[in-house]
Amino acid sequence: MNAIKNHVQLIGNLGKDVDLISSDNGKKFARFTMATNSYYKNKEGVKVNDVQWHNIKAFGNQAETMEQILKKGSEVIINGKLAYFNYVDKDGVKRYISEVVVKDFMAISKKEETPF
Repeated sequence: MNAIKNHVQLIGNLGKDVDLISSDNGKKFARFTMATNSYYKNKEGVKVNDVQWHNIKAFGNQAETMEQILKKGSEVIINGKLAYFNYVDKDGVKRYISEVVVKDFMAISKKEETPF
């Protein structure tokens, strides 16, 4: 049961290309945003698309692989965990960030439509 205490699974689309970054100690990590969609009907019965944006981070070889195969708009399944941190911005305001740290992922390729 411990393995599922901090577990996140998302299926969505990349909001931008993967940024591959090298840290000061030479380790590589990737950052990108991902959108997930859910739908509901509002009070008037109109279908509404609710888009949620998520900050995603991956490390090492996995980060490099993601940067090579994922592009803006790519559909992907992400398995990972939530991580939170804070920092003080240039104006002295404390900011809080949440990210999904990738454990594993799978790119989803769309089947080509065949005309009939």
